[in-house]
Amino acid sequence: MIAAIGFDGDDTLWHNETIFSMTQERFHDLMVRYVPEAGVDEHLVARERANLHLFGYGVKGFMLSMIETAIEVTRERIAAGDIQRIIDFGKMMLDHPVELLDGVDEVIDGLRARYPLFLITKGDLFDQESKIARSGLAEKFERIEIVSEKDEATYAQILQRAGVAPGDFMMVGNSMRSDILPVLGIGGRAVHIPYHITWEHEIAPPPAEPNAGLTVLESIRDLPAHISA
Repeated sequence: MIAAIGFDGDDTLWHNETIFSMTQERFHDLMVRYVPEAGVDEHLVARERANLHLFGYGVKGFMLSMIETAIEVTRERIAAGDIQRIIDFGKMMLDHPVELLDGVDEVIDGLRARYPLFLITKGDLFDQESKIARSGLAEKFERIEIVSEKDEATYAQILQRAGVAPGDFMMVGNSMRSDILPVLGIGGRAVHIPYHITWEHEIAPPPAEPNAGLTVLESIRDLPAHISA
């Protein structure tokens, strides 16, 4: 039985990583005015990783990491006007329209009539709340959980509060690290729907051994047929 189905938000229900990728390209083009092209992107990724425990996930932490990277790679030569440009990059990201992935509306509408649906997403609270509201999907979920990290303990706590046994729960998401492995780790089922771009921090190898609880689909449109089967 499936007692509840959980969905990730970013890059599972709506586009997100493409916005980060586009902004990183703009940042790269800005930085090459100061320093050689090689190494800027790697420096930014390393700075993001180092800052995660302070800033968490989301646009604001990314913006601060870009500013810090710019100061470091230019050895404090970056102009104040260019720091303002980086801040503007972040503001554009926060204001970017929420674009649902193909098929999301129909699939969610069909499944909500048969199952309790949970939206489980991580990141900056204000940013995630804004995206959820603008997506038009909020009222379609029985529970909405915005968390700072998606690990086994987090999923276990959510399911305990909801009164759902892990074995009766299915999680749908694009991130092997955040949406799939932790749920399998507590005995749940997971459906991996890869997005065409994955942030390096979210990349993780699939389970070393075949897992009957794991399914990989090409599109969210394939999900209802998989559940019915």
